Amino acid sequence: MPGTLYIVATPIGNLEDITLRALRVLKEVDLVAAEDTRHSRRLLTHFGIGARLTSYFEHNEAAKGERLVEELRAGKSVALISDAGTPAISDPGYLLVRRCRDEGIAVVAVPGPSAAVAALSISGLPTDRFSFEGFLPARSAGRKAAFRTVAKEGRTAIFYEAPHRLAASLRDLASELGEEREVAVARELTKMHEELFRGSAKEALEHFGAQKVRGEIVLLVAPAPEEKPAGTVREALLRRQREKSNLSMKEIVREVAKEFGLPGSDVYREALKLREEKKR
Repeated sequence: MPGTLYIVATPIGNLEDITLRALRVLKEVDLVAAEDTRHSRRLLTHFGIGARLTSYFEHNEAAKGERLVEELRAGKSVALISDAGTPAISDPGYLLVRRCRDEGIAVVAVPGPSAAVAALSISGLPTDRFSFEGFLPARSAGRKAAFRTVAKEGRTAIFYEAPHRLAASLRDLASELGEEREVAVARELTKMHEELFRGSAKEALEHFGAQKVRGEIVLLVAPAPEEKPAGTVREALLRRQREKSNLSMKEIVREVAKEFGLPGSDVYREALKLREEKKR
């Protein structure tokens, strides 16, 4: 029988965030595939884990991925970890998962820290709907294009960014989405100098542009402000009566109430006034 690939989340800063299940799995597997073996060896040593380590990262994915699949085919169990957080999220781990899925090899999640979700949870921005956009491009033109894709988005958008490019990214964001667009910047999450800034793009640039920024960055962009409908409720009712004569008054009222974000009863009262005026 083939072995099992475990996708094991590790701390993004505070080592106390590792789960008991993650520690057990890392002790029991035959092999741990890590983004940076030196970094991960320190983590494993801290918890007294002497697992066999091998490297697996973007530039050796093709060759090393095949070797890991061979180990799994032979019945070995493998844990995949990244330098921090949940593997396969914005890193080449998903390619190994895909290979295993295609071959019928079991893949098991061992959930834990994720910088994107951690930042969202403390940002104060809407959390009911959000999109993860990964790392921002290194060049300004690419960043501006990325921001344009979320310009009218109704969800909170989450980006990863390098600290030395944060100020430039905020300038690009302000130029594409406007200086008043609400943003949040999470820095050094779970670490001693954790910081969460929330305000307008202009305020964020003023705050972070005046200092040397350190630590891993999560940049969150608030949903686009809802566009207020043009005209009045009365005008909207009259327009629909002209353009949608096949609809009943109840259906027209429902449409206008939704457009203006008003209770149906308020719109219905206005519709009744119009009806009375027509009778005169």
